[in-house]
Amino acid sequence: MGRIQEAFERAEREQRAALIIYLCAGDPDLATTVRLVCAAADAGADIIELGMPFSDPTADGEAIQKASERALAKGATMRGALDVVAAVRKTHQVPVLLFGYYNPVLSYGEIKLANDAADAGADGFLVVDLPPEEAGTLRDASIARGMDIVPLIAPTSDAERVRLAADTATSFIYYVSMTGVTGAVGTDLAAASKRAAELSKSIGRPIALGFGVSTPADVQGVAQHVPGVVVGSAVVRAIASAATPDDAVSAVSKLVGSLAAATKRG
Repeated sequence: MGRIQEAFERAEREQRAALIIYLCAGDPDLATTVRLVCAAADAGADIIELGMPFSDPTADGEAIQKASERALAKGATMRGALDVVAAVRKTHQVPVLLFGYYNPVLSYGEIKLANDAADAGADGFLVVDLPPEEAGTLRDASIARGMDIVPLIAPTSDAERVRLAADTATSFIYYVSMTGVTGAVGTDLAAASKRAAELSKSIGRPIALGFGVSTPADVQGVAQHVPGVVVGSAVVRAIASAATPDDAVSAVSKLVGSLAAATKRG
């Protein structure tokens, strides 16, 4: 059993949703990212989505787009993201899911990246623009090294697409709460959560809901229905507004702590 599956099972035993936190590798710099991952884990994050910086993150809203821009401006690379994972592994066993887009994966080389990511201590990949039917090379290489592949489904996904995602997934499925970009407001999280819960039950896979989840109240509402909840833009905004790296670590620790406290059911 991998660390990601263990995280979901532990959360279920504790009658809460698993909390997944997004951080962009290299924002504000790679050394601080290591501290941020560890701080988020210590504050209650069950899984970290570590963003692989990319110049054109089309599924992400302004907050995460700017985080990628800041990271790239500081010289962040795919190798740097893997170095963050390796540094985190010296002290923490929190699951780290490499999150991003296919272009950098293709440029690096799918098989080479899977091997290097496994060597660094990563737990899998979530590549938002890599559909399941095109994911065979990365999936096979990842599974061979004990890592997971996490596909996405959306409110517009039909039964065939949902089943394909379920067949591709090795741990959980990411449910996009709306047809839009990350960080958007006005999402009907209650309806999205209930739909995600229905799908999770029908396909027998944990589902984590993301997009539009930013506050403890949002997390609390979603956590009553789904196995996992993802918060990204709110965390990135807290980092962006911090005056210093130390302030960023403190802000993320405080925010994640409040989000973790809201994951309890009942």
